[in-house]
Amino acid sequence: MGSAGIVFTWDRAMYSLITYFIAFKVIDLTIEGLDEAKAVMIVTEKADEIAETIIARLGRSVTFWKGKGGYTKGTKGILYAVVSRLETAKLKMIVKEHDEGAFVTIHDVYDVLGGKLQKRSIH
Repeated sequence: MGSAGIVFTWDRAMYSLITYFIAFKVIDLTIEGLDEAKAVMIVTEKADEIAETIIARLGRSVTFWKGKGGYTKGTKGILYAVVSRLETAKLKMIVKEHDEGAFVTIHDVYDVLGGKLQKRSIH
């Protein structure tokens, strides 16, 4: 890109960079699809409340683990759920409503086997 900016103009080099980025995203969407999934792990003392709300509002299943804090030595609930990319903001709001001190990690998920990632309708 630097040599393209020197040989041609800097604005053409920038357009080239933007074109490469757009092409990368289109190829990624073509291969991976639009339905990106996220794995969410929540470490909290209010696991039951948060899990019930996730199930009720998002229609997603939640897996419970028990853990022990390394620093606090207290018992913690660990929740694991797989949600769509668009549902992560809602999930963060749910966690914040119930436990502002919860520890949340969110990871990209590339393949999901088994279970049902498709959102089920709640009546």
